[in-house]
Amino acid sequence: MNAEYAELHCLSNFSFQRGASSASELFERAKRQGYDALAITDECSLAGIVRAWQASKDTGLPLIIGSEVQIEGGPKLVLLVENLTGYQALCQLITRARRRAEKGRYQALREDLSEWPLAGR
Repeated sequence: MNAEYAELHCLSNFSFQRGASSASELFERAKRQGYDALAITDECSLAGIVRAWQASKDTGLPLIIGSEVQIEGGPKLVLLVENLTGYQALCQLITRARRRAEKGRYQALREDLSEWPLAGR
């Protein structure tokens, strides 16, 4: 790739029945493809983020932390964090969504996003 490129929506094997590759495999492939960064955005989870961080460190390819969330009765969103405040907000959103549903599921609501820290605010 000649132009700068970062994949901003990538599911790992921590997205049950959707993602198949490990973080290590994803980062190695992204490095070979010439990506400048890779976002791991597993569905309503940060369970694989430690392995993604290690894969990022091993390959020298920057990790962008995020998650994919389906809003009940609404759109599917890919939420990416830029800093500690964003990471904390994402953790809180995932926790709320997981707590209101049975184990292995989640229920994200529009009002969960009301406190989301917006860029430039």
